[in-house]
Amino acid sequence: MERRYLILEMLKKSKTPVKGKDLAEYFDVSRQIIVSDIAQLREEGHKIVSTRDGYVYDAGNKVRKVVAVKHSAKDIYDELKRIVENGGKVLDVIVEHPLYGEITGRIDVSTLDEVEKFVSLLMSSGTKPLSEISNGIHLHTIEAPDEESMARILKALKKYRLNKEEDVNNE
Repeated sequence: MERRYLILEMLKKSKTPVKGKDLAEYFDVSRQIIVSDIAQLREEGHKIVSTRDGYVYDAGNKVRKVVAVKHSAKDIYDELKRIVENGGKVLDVIVEHPLYGEITGRIDVSTLDEVEKFVSLLMSSGTKPLSEISNGIHLHTIEAPDEESMARILKALKKYRLNKEEDVNNE
């Protein structure tokens, strides 16, 4: 079907997520048709990710690592900021729950603006971050364009952790 491949090309070329609503308006079809088209593209093996901001094509040529961190809820902004400022994207947060096992929540932030929106939504919603389930201990899946960027991100996180430990020891 022609529309599906036009959607695929739009997603591949877009630098930002594309909302399903916008695709539906562009192609003059319902949102459900777009959801069906995306599902069929995925079945064909195309890596299309749904984020809260829309659909994103995942070219798959990035470096990914899962990193363990520990901090309080008030440090979420600083942690995410360090990652995106060094060229990374935070895909998710993973915590271990004593009853349910591993719980994963999508974050999908790669810019400072997205970090600010995420933290603002967290604060305004009145909910607690998943990391509170595990006393601040959690994992993040981080994506970077290359190994050099990933090394910069890991160095920034290590430096941040060491500075936090120093602050605690000086109290």
